[in-house]
Amino acid sequence: MPDGGLGSRFPVAAQSPGLLLWRVTNRWQAAMRAALAPHELTHVQYVLLASLTWLSDREPERLVTQADLAGFAATDPMMTSQVVRTLERAGLVERLPHPTDGRARVLRPTAEGVAAARGATADVEAADAAFFAPVDAAAFASRLAVLATPPEPD
Repeated sequence: MPDGGLGSRFPVAAQSPGLLLWRVTNRWQAAMRAALAPHELTHVQYVLLASLTWLSDREPERLVTQADLAGFAATDPMMTSQVVRTLERAGLVERLPHPTDGRARVLRPTAEGVAAARGATADVEAADAAFFAPVDAAAFASRLAVLATPPEPD
């Protein structure tokens, strides 16, 4: 039985884009874990801290909430809340009362958080460069952007 009873339309497993994406993602995540280990940050902690630092730097007048951060980073809001609390306990993020919404908190990276994000970014970008060296990274990123954009609602 050539397909092992799976009923796949792919005669060879390596022809499945989903399986290939899974394999590449796992390899890339391992590279990110290794790059972030010296910084004592998990990948999601880094993504949220770097995203908050990016937003705070690019839009200093903006009051960034957890919902804003989750939307920007495309992370689950509940998980974002848990990770932000961890970053707050580590002294990397401040959660301040929102001036007009009593339910929301304004997020800001601390000076230590900005330094941590910058230091980790250098290592993450070096790991990315090494990982994506075998392909045209710019072309690959433009193709990924197509898949990262959610479809328009009908």
